Amino acid sequence: MPGMNSKVRPIDRRFAGALLALAVMCASPAAAQVVVVANGSPITELDIQQRTKLVATGGNKAPGRQEIIKELIDDRIKIAKAKVYGLEASESEVDAAFENMARRQRITSQQFGQMLERAGISPSAIKARMRAEIVWSQLVRGKFNSTLQIGESDVANALKARNEAETKSGYTYTLYPITLVAERGEGGQDARRREAENLRGRFTSCGEGLPMVRALRNVAVREPVRRSSAELPAQLRDVIGNMEVGRLTAPEATPQGLQMFALCEKKESTSDSPVKREVREDLFNKRFEAEGKKFLDEIRKQAMIEYK
Repeated sequence: MPGMNSKVRPIDRRFAGALLALAVMCASPAAAQVVVVANGSPITELDIQQRTKLVATGGNKAPGRQEIIKELIDDRIKIAKAKVYGLEASESEVDAAFENMARRQRITSQQFGQMLERAGISPSAIKARMRAEIVWSQLVRGKFNSTLQIGESDVANALKARNEAETKSGYTYTLYPITLVAERGEGGQDARRREAENLRGRFTSCGEGLPMVRALRNVAVREPVRRSSAELPAQLRDVIGNMEVGRLTAPEATPQGLQMFALCEKKESTSDSPVKREVREDLFNKRFEAEGKKFLDEIRKQAMIEYK
């Protein structure tokens, strides 16, 4: 056709998206049926089906239809209320949340999307849920900021109730992130992993090891990061806690390649131990849940809900 070429302009993409949506509606009219409208935002049969599959992947008891509809309505009214306060989740924030979820499962975001699609779940379904969670977290934190503050006395009382020692120490670590950049081609990843394991054996001190690593091809050494043991995920905390200073962690796959951390400094600290951080987070989560529930009940009463 005249004017057609391999490059698709933005307007062409929107047109192509409209055609795809029309094709889905024509192929499955039942799925496109609007079941309920919450604050002007339609919830379709397809939305219900997708959310049902998504919730079921958690391994819990299969949710009832009304429970799923209520959850979707809550998402819509959370987003609508957040907009009143000028809060919206950007595409980059949603993509970052999606990538973090994939990373926790030790896979790339692309692999995670493929895994969802094999289960019959569109990545857009889980991103829709993430969007509501992001703006809701921002809204509740902003509106109830003073109530959600956890003081040292709160932590001390909670530790006393748990019979935990407040002075139980943690550590502050200085870590250098090292990435062996992924190489394309068959066997490239396996070759890089063998190289990473060989490097771990040769790396015995940061003073000599870091210059050696920086001289290697396709290896990036980033600026050091300092983290307390309380800030690290439990699994990584255990790994680094049992490491000798001057050694490398085991390689982990990331979208950029294989990543390791060089442990270059370890200092004992009592300011924010893992136990205190755990107690603080537990107290915060309980207050956040309580305030969020009351606020959601309030705005749910004000919402415009229309069942079709």
